[in-house]
Amino acid sequence: MTFTDTVARLDAAFARELPGAAAQAALAPMPRREWPAGFNPARIRSAAGLLLLYPIDHQAHVVLTLRADTLGRHGGQVSLPGGVVDPGETFEQAALREAHEEIALPLDGVRILGALTPLDIPVSGFRLHPIVAARADRPALRPADGEVARILEPSLDELLDASCVRLTERTRDGRTLTIPAFHVRTHETHGEHEIWGATAMVIAEFLALLGWQPRSTQ
Repeated sequence: MTFTDTVARLDAAFARELPGAAAQAALAPMPRREWPAGFNPARIRSAAGLLLLYPIDHQAHVVLTLRADTLGRHGGQVSLPGGVVDPGETFEQAALREAHEEIALPLDGVRILGALTPLDIPVSGFRLHPIVAARADRPALRPADGEVARILEPSLDELLDASCVRLTERTRDGRTLTIPAFHVRTHETHGEHEIWGATAMVIAEFLALLGWQPRSTQ
């Protein structure tokens, strides 16, 4: 599927009802982490993330970041460019600003396609608002020192491949989790990166817009 075809399909998909939480749940770690009993929803902080597509050799790719190991709980994980929404900002403005700060994304030529379903992240106290956008050419990007260890550019075809999703188990905070994750290649180093948690859940809903289903439901 070419980049142009992908963007046309996404434009049509955003005119319909979103796949929503059911699509996100396909890549959710189990058991799911919930807000603690008695938690005040007014304490939830809004964050925005940018899921940007652009062409490489006419094929659609997305841009992700490998967070620096020094960034606390989520250090070393793959994420969308994004962060806290500042007062007075829209979610779209925050997503674009954060992408500019984290990966030096030039904002000219970036077109917003739509917003995915907000996703609560109890472990960090955020409600993430994913924003999907497209750019007609591949931008020159640069990782922010101390925040982004590496920029990843998996192709959409790679993410749509059923073999990209695998199950693993790990223990976090004394709990054993079953984690479905996307595993993508880093062609520059011939390595592999695991995309799991909130980022994988956002990507799952995004791919569902294009008709993707996880292997377990196919």
